[in-house]
Amino acid sequence: MIVLGIESSCDETGLALFDSEKGMIGHIVNSQHDIHGKYGGVVPELASRDHVLKLVPLLDQLLSQKEIPLSDISLIAFTNGPGLLGPLLTGASFAKSLAWSLKIKSIEIDHLEAHIFSPMITEKELKLPFISLLVSGGHTILTLVKDNSTYKVLGKTLDDSAGEVFDKVARHLGLPYPGGPEISKASSKVNRSSYKFPRPMIKTSCYNFSFSGLKTHVTQLINKTQLNDSLISDIAYDFENAIIDVLITKTLRAAREHNIENIVIAGGVSANEKLRARCNTEKGEKKIFFPDMAYSTDNGAMIAYMGWLKLSKISISNSLEINPNPSSRFV
Repeated sequence: MIVLGIESSCDETGLALFDSEKGMIGHIVNSQHDIHGKYGGVVPELASRDHVLKLVPLLDQLLSQKEIPLSDISLIAFTNGPGLLGPLLTGASFAKSLAWSLKIKSIEIDHLEAHIFSPMITEKELKLPFISLLVSGGHTILTLVKDNSTYKVLGKTLDDSAGEVFDKVARHLGLPYPGGPEISKASSKVNRSSYKFPRPMIKTSCYNFSFSGLKTHVTQLINKTQLNDSLISDIAYDFENAIIDVLITKTLRAAREHNIENIVIAGGVSANEKLRARCNTEKGEKKIFFPDMAYSTDNGAMIAYMGWLKLSKISISNSLEINPNPSSRFV
């Protein structure tokens, strides 16, 4: 069977086709970074309008590229939350109405759950159970994943997420949105820093995270500093390492204390090259799996794949009722 995945939780419009026999057939993503960059963050109304404009053309383009007729789709999986309400409504309305017109069923997918399982799209050696670190613009969550429907949240951010802090500090440094890649780019220009920023909660016995204090510490320093390219790289280097130190330390400790061999790191921040490199260097006896770079940020592929995984686990219908959920059981 072929599953169409639709992702519209924030500022990416993503569609994908997953074949239960062949695997991922193809996916396409439209980013709205140019739209929101001038505002330093996502404007929900503008995001919703752009999803409306892009969903049909992107679907036509994807089907045309893969030479698959619309009638070959057997199931539509769509993001039902968490996310921004307007963009969620847009994607849900499109998915439900398209499923109704094709006389097929649609299935609601939790955006965070899809991120957690996204490495399985390409990593065939990844087996359950595993420790999941989901780290993105909206969330930082450490979870013990026992199977594809049984989870135990071990810890999460008490305030700002790691990705959110990257964006906010980047804005104070005068770097473009989204901030994470820009921080990494500035950091890569040096191999050490004259700063040593706090590593919040790195020594606590719990698995929770807190990054707002680090954000405040760094932004206050920036506000008192006459910035130039050299100083921006100097600050970015240890700021990036401070976040990575905390993420790796807590994740590896969770894997050791729960005697779990496999670790998954997913979400937008998982695309950070320094995070990937350091995990592979510091993992010890553990096995660490990342999603393919194309599936790290928001995308329809993870939604389509999760729809297929969930197909035998939950009951689905062809109801036209739309109930987007901006929250999630993980938060």
